[in-house]
Amino acid sequence: MPTSSETLSRGAGRAASSDAVIRVDGLGKRYRIGRREAYRTLRESLSDALTAPVRGAVALLRRSAPRAAAEPAEDSIWALKDVGFEVRCGEVVGVIGGNGAGKSTLLKILSRITEPTEGRADIRGRIASLLEVGTGFHPELTGRENLYLNGAILGMRRAEIERKFDEIVDFSGVERFIDTPVKRYSSGMAVRLAFAVAAHLEPEILLVDEVLAVGDAGFQKKCLGKMSSIVNEGRTVLFVSHNMPAVRALCHRALYLEGGTLVLDGDTERVAAKYLDQTVFESAVVTADDLVGKIEGVINRANPTLRFRSVAIVDAVGTPRSAYDSNEPIRVAITYECVDVVHNLGIIVLLVDDDNRGILGTTDADDVAPEHFYRREPGLYRSTVTIPTNTLGEKRFYLTVHLINPKNEHLVLNKVLPIDVRFAGYNHHQAHLGSFVRPPLEWHNETLKAEAPRD
Repeated sequence: MPTSSETLSRGAGRAASSDAVIRVDGLGKRYRIGRREAYRTLRESLSDALTAPVRGAVALLRRSAPRAAAEPAEDSIWALKDVGFEVRCGEVVGVIGGNGAGKSTLLKILSRITEPTEGRADIRGRIASLLEVGTGFHPELTGRENLYLNGAILGMRRAEIERKFDEIVDFSGVERFIDTPVKRYSSGMAVRLAFAVAAHLEPEILLVDEVLAVGDAGFQKKCLGKMSSIVNEGRTVLFVSHNMPAVRALCHRALYLEGGTLVLDGDTERVAAKYLDQTVFESAVVTADDLVGKIEGVINRANPTLRFRSVAIVDAVGTPRSAYDSNEPIRVAITYECVDVVHNLGIIVLLVDDDNRGILGTTDADDVAPEHFYRREPGLYRSTVTIPTNTLGEKRFYLTVHLINPKNEHLVLNKVLPIDVRFAGYNHHQAHLGSFVRPPLEWHNETLKAEAPRD
């Protein structure tokens, strides 16, 4: 629950800067594999406080005694290790990194959900966390009752909830069902109401963990707008997300975590580029072994005619990459095998969004008359298509590939690889463009003479 001027500490640390509202020094968190973390009751916390002097004296006496052997490394894992940084009042800092990098663990420590194993984290100011949207919702209670309950859990006073009630309900879009039990809600409705409550907190420090992925596309756009307004109010925000365009639009500074350590702290553009450069080679190629069990569609397993061998996303010189600047061409290379003679073979490449909606599509038979469809003899083939420069907006896309033999098989690789596109020469105007496709269209600007005023 939000508190004022709270300090979490383990170990020693120097004094924080006068304008720093978050200061992390040598922070580490270790989890024991296969064991649950113990959460203390109020009684246990009071008991620990009363026995602290005795335990301190015992610790001093044991300093000279031989230390017990360390636990085997395979029995534990460091989710965070020796992490240190400062966040000043009014800063909006993005936290990026792959799955398991330690991002959520960091926010949980700052939110007092879990304690650090070592190091220190100082927080100055009223703090609120948007970590798991919907925590505390009860299915038997109505939306109205859950709104009050969830608001109280997040630290809002009753008068504050009542003052913002209409605004929260309007933002969520579930006003018609506000007195209906939440168990009757769809999952999307419940998440939208939960986010609406959390988004209307007024803390000095806000910790946000991947909440812009809730709801449908329209609601996500509304969430991003709300986050932008929070940023413009001058609050301090720590924003965890895999959505690079959102991080770049909202944050001027970013922290890049990898394997529990802080790899880079600096300008968002530089940090995001470093993160993408580190990950592009890991997700740009899939081979036949990777595709086992992932092929959908009409498949003749007893007597296959077609087989996928590999799919790759490569740059202009053939290097596999999954992240591109908007002014770079993107090539999709599909390698496949024809086991027998194939007539009328067709290859379709689609780029889709998170919700699997088609954004861009092409086929190798675009300009081929039906009577001249391709015939392929048994053998190995590769088909390559190039997406021209300045075609795609700054988004994450997913590659879907169809291999079609109309008489026998229709093999589908759905969302087989991601493609991240970022604007080259990022500027303020591009940050508000927000479109999936942005081909270079012809523009003409002219100055018009003002008309003479009429009598």
